[in-house]
Amino acid sequence: MYGKHKMVGNPQTHQIGCHESVPKIAHESEKSALSQWPIQLHLVPTKAPYLKNAHILFAADCVPFAYSNFHGDFLEGKKIIIGCPKLDDTSPYEDKLKEILAENDVKSLTLVHMEVPCCYGVERIAKSAIEKLDKSDVKIPIKKVVISIQGEIKETSDIN
Repeated sequence: MYGKHKMVGNPQTHQIGCHESVPKIAHESEKSALSQWPIQLHLVPTKAPYLKNAHILFAADCVPFAYSNFHGDFLEGKKIIIGCPKLDDTSPYEDKLKEILAENDVKSLTLVHMEVPCCYGVERIAKSAIEKLDKSDVKIPIKKVVISIQGEIKETSDIN
C-alpha cells in the first residue's frame, strides 16, 4: 500500500520504528531544492563556481532527517555544505570554511544543527573559521538555527 505507514515510537528513548514503509511518489512541492554537488565539506571545492556570491547553508548531517521540510525551509536559494562534528575528521574544516568564505564573496552563512551537544561543533567550526578571516575584508551575516530531536525549530538567532 503506497503512502501507508504504521509508526510506533517510544518518547522516553526518542526511538521511532516503522513497521510498513513504502516510498510515496513526490508531489511538486516536495521536489529537491539541492542545486549543487558535492555537499560534504571534505569534498566541496573551495573555489567552486556555485559558491561565488552564494548564500551558504552549513548543516549537521542529521538535520535533514530530523526536520521534515528541510529543503523548503532552509535549502531553497542556498548552497549547502554538510558535516558531522562528532564523526567526521573536522580538523581541516575550519581552514576550509575560512577559505570558502574569504574566496567567494559569500552573502550569508546559515548554520543549522541539532540540539544535541556534539552538533554544537558546527557553530564552533564556523566561529573559528570567521575569527581567522580578515575582518576588514569580509563581513558575512550569520544565522543559527537549532533543531530539536523531535524535529522542530528550537532556537533561531543571529550570531553577528
